[in-house]
Amino acid sequence: MATNAVARETVFALRRQIAKIEGTLPERLQAPAAAPLDADANAIAKPDLTPGADLTIVRRGKAAALPDAFLPIGVERLDAALSGGLPKAALSEIHGLETRDAGAVAGFALSLTSLILKQAQGLPVLWIGTTEIFREAGFPYARGLHASFGIEPGQLLFSEAPRLLDALWVAEEAARMTALAAVILEIRGNPQRLDLTATRRLHARAISAGRPVFLLRQAAEPEPTAAPVRLIVSPAPAVPRATVAGPLAGSIGRPAFTISIGKSRTALPGQFTLEWNPDERAFEERRGEERRARQYRTENPVPVVSLSRGRKDPAAASGAVLAFPAVGGSPTARDQPSPGQRATHLGPRRAG
Repeated sequence: MATNAVARETVFALRRQIAKIEGTLPERLQAPAAAPLDADANAIAKPDLTPGADLTIVRRGKAAALPDAFLPIGVERLDAALSGGLPKAALSEIHGLETRDAGAVAGFALSLTSLILKQAQGLPVLWIGTTEIFREAGFPYARGLHASFGIEPGQLLFSEAPRLLDALWVAEEAARMTALAAVILEIRGNPQRLDLTATRRLHARAISAGRPVFLLRQAAEPEPTAAPVRLIVSPAPAVPRATVAGPLAGSIGRPAFTISIGKSRTALPGQFTLEWNPDERAFEERRGEERRARQYRTENPVPVVSLSRGRKDPAAASGAVLAFPAVGGSPTARDQPSPGQRATHLGPRRAG
């Protein structure tokens, strides 16, 4: 037992020393039961990844107990893997591996924004991007912000920068402002200027202001950054809408995301499928619903026709709809043009 304790102390001492040298990635450890808030950072702490545990962020050799330091995503397994959720006062990466995943990445970021605005009501969110990314991925639909995420259009501000250097400058200045609920920086690819130093500056300003900064990276490859958490987001297939009688065939259910933990100091790599409930403004994990939906479609290949109003029997299925009469059929009087139309058809075609 003594040997294990010494080995554990050595490992955690090395981890703290590495974090102190890098000055970038915070380490989440459980605070000692009898330790005060200003306890020495070199005190040995035992890791605890259980949900709801009192956590301490250790960075730059200083420890501070922050019980409300994380934004819970609302999915028990994912929050437990991340030791409480995403850090509120930190830089977090949200990756899309392909350009076509830009909509899913933006939708996931808006879902997180909806969760943030529940706690920081009245404060706006600033979305920063380059002209290139906004032309490629577009802007969020203003009327859909409130319907799907409960975000008023006036709460989401946009800053379009012509160059990446300008976007980084705006993001650094905005990240230090406490008048914003969150800052979103959307970048395409792996530009050279978005290096470890640039992400360190964003992370340091987020820590100082106590506000989250989300770095959306579209069509990007993972690379070293100062963000303590990196989530890889891709769209997941929607399942049919659930009704009392079972899944409604041919319908499209809630938006779904496949979330992979690409980087975290406290979590092993894992994958989760989340659905966003636009009515409750909350995430729900999909576990088995997609398999049951496929099984339902296999057992019931014919779509069910809904009952007509005022009738007990289902409406008859519609027959074949043809744009032209069958080949070989004789034209009827209905197919002939009227006398007024005949002159128009026979008249000369005007040029210009």
